Amino acid sequence: MSHVARGRGRAGFISGFLFLPLALYLTFVIWPYVQTFGYSFTDWSGQSPTFGFVGWDNYTALLQDEVFLGALWHNLLLLLLVPALTILLALFFAFMVNAGGRSGAGGVRGVRGSSVYKIVYFFPQVLSLAILAVLFGAVYRSDEGGLLNGLLVGLGLVDPAHPVEWLNEPDLVLWCLLSVVVWHGVGFYLVLFSAAMQSVPRDIYEAALLDGAGRAQTFLKVTLPLLWDAVQTSAVYLGIAAMDMFVLVSTMTSGQFGGGPDHHSEVMATVLMRNFLYFGKSGYACAMGVVMLLLTLVLSVVTLRATRRERIEF
Repeated sequence: MSHVARGRGRAGFISGFLFLPLALYLTFVIWPYVQTFGYSFTDWSGQSPTFGFVGWDNYTALLQDEVFLGALWHNLLLLLLVPALTILLALFFAFMVNAGGRSGAGGVRGVRGSSVYKIVYFFPQVLSLAILAVLFGAVYRSDEGGLLNGLLVGLGLVDPAHPVEWLNEPDLVLWCLLSVVVWHGVGFYLVLFSAAMQSVPRDIYEAALLDGAGRAQTFLKVTLPLLWDAVQTSAVYLGIAAMDMFVLVSTMTSGQFGGGPDHHSEVMATVLMRNFLYFGKSGYACAMGVVMLLLTLVLSVVTLRATRRERIEF
């Protein structure tokens, strides 16, 4: 009887600690999602307390909205490129920092000055997105005072009278934003992968070298399989980031809430905010939010299942 009482007391103690966080989570996270889903079936303007039920009209309108469909395509393109480029670069640099140096009497080691490289690569991660937008706004300035244009003019590759309009060229703007996201994220995932690599016994690398494996073989056959769990998690987080992109697009590109020129840098989040705050089509914007939520959930599940593999123990 005492064991039963103790068990109930322990369960009550744990439940007491969990109740408040769970209540806050349901109130401030789950309930807004439920409200958004409900508003997506209405013609709510965002300011009026009254609204009418329109059924699936908002969702069918999304299928005919060329701006939203273009933004969806841009998000999907970023979803493919941002995780792939960021993870590949971070893995390469982490491998070089931890196991890319010459092997000597002390065994496998990183390149000289590896600790300095980690700090340098991680530095972009300490910058907020607002500072990042200002910084790269100066880099992509459409005159000779911009860093890229100044460099190209100095090399004689660009006419000073006609500098490159990096953020105003329809064919360049999305790639410029992609470069910023990758530059910002590589350092964090380099540190993440470096921490995972440091837990791998050096004997494994030394055995691969003794068997005649080169750097590429060591990376593909040893490093990547042992870090697969970290790579899988990173792919999910980077995919979620690629489905957002609101801050950079809205601050670095032209147009109301960004998306310029002529919607060539549009993402779903900017279309949503423009409809919600500028056009007063809040019910329609809520439908976009529901679509974004469902896509993010589906893509996360697909990524986890597609990258699932048998765990390697060492």
